[in-house]
Amino acid sequence: MPTAEIELPPKLVPIYAPPRGSVQYRGTHGGRGSAKSFSAALMAAVWGYAEPMRVLCTRDLQVSIKESFHAELKAAIAAYPWLEAHYDVGVDYLRGANGTEFLFRGLRHNTTGIKSLAKIDLTIVEEAEDVAEDSWLALEATVFRQARSELWAVWNPRNEARLEDGRWTGSPVDARFRKAPPPNALITEINWQDNPFFPPGLDALRRREQERLDPATYAHVWEGAYLTNSDAQVFAGKVHVQAFEPEPQWDGPYYGGDFGYSQDPLAAVEVWIDDADIYIRREACKVGVENDEIADFVTARIPGFAQEASRWDNSRPETISYIKRHGLPRAMSCDKWAGSVEDGIAHLRSYKRIVIHPDCPNMQSEARLYSYKVDRLTGDVTSTIVDAHNHGWDAVRYAIGPMIKSKGSVGMILRKKHR
Repeated sequence: MPTAEIELPPKLVPIYAPPRGSVQYRGTHGGRGSAKSFSAALMAAVWGYAEPMRVLCTRDLQVSIKESFHAELKAAIAAYPWLEAHYDVGVDYLRGANGTEFLFRGLRHNTTGIKSLAKIDLTIVEEAEDVAEDSWLALEATVFRQARSELWAVWNPRNEARLEDGRWTGSPVDARFRKAPPPNALITEINWQDNPFFPPGLDALRRREQERLDPATYAHVWEGAYLTNSDAQVFAGKVHVQAFEPEPQWDGPYYGGDFGYSQDPLAAVEVWIDDADIYIRREACKVGVENDEIADFVTARIPGFAQEASRWDNSRPETISYIKRHGLPRAMSCDKWAGSVEDGIAHLRSYKRIVIHPDCPNMQSEARLYSYKVDRLTGDVTSTIVDAHNHGWDAVRYAIGPMIKSKGSVGMILRKKHR
């Protein structure tokens, strides 16, 4: 029988070495740069090479195939010529020569579609921290109907689960696989230090963020720690995540966008204002969106964006000119002035609440990670804003720029109904 050699971080060998069906669950959690997603993709591709399988790749929200596990699988397959020869990797599909098939689905708002799936041999839950309890219940009831079926979870921990009055609260994946793991599960933590293939460029980014971020945020992003509340968070105590729909009396919508550069994401938002609260209803956020894709990408996620005025980062006037001619005719440059970032933050903090819809995971993440610099020697929170995890917030500032500028650095809100 022919054999092949694959490379995994040593810490993951005990997780993936046991044969298929010997356990029901495998899980890897940790911070950025740990190779946990790539390794899961590689092992799934290897298993699909060895025998025909139906593999379900899922996450909480999936608007398009580009936001799915497809990219990780494609990269893993490209790393080994014998896998490349075996798989037909299309734009929105992935199939093996032996009949192996990969399916890509979102969980939220798609419970019925998940329940209708049949004959799933392997399920991979990416970014499992975001998956709600009802989605877990529907998923597990569906995907364990085949002999030797397995479920793999991959996640960066954020919220710690706690047992209160006999019930788990907080993160469902944390409760399932860390606090009370089933006996037939292989679970491990892996971080950048455990990855012998950790890229030098990524390590340079890690070192920069170690200098810029407060310790709690750095530990969450890179060391796989739970994200704890910190006084260094720019919008500490202001942000609430809850479902809502805009009311007729609200002001808006206001639209804004921030262009992505290299590894930075494009970010666009839909914002509403009601009295003392500001609401973020929709977002479009992704790294690697080309200029000719911006209009389609944004309007697919934010209906109405093309029909209304939208304000964009004025540092790229040529890009604004392009998108005006290619799908976003009412795009315009935002205003910037000395202290506009600080004025914008003061304005946003002057609202009683900043409410983010659950459909906006990037804004939720940035709300936790956007922070002031913390002095490494004293531990004091400084007034210096860390230029990271802020692309969505920049888009929000641009969207409501005229209101910010008219109020200046005070950031007071004088609503029409109070005049």
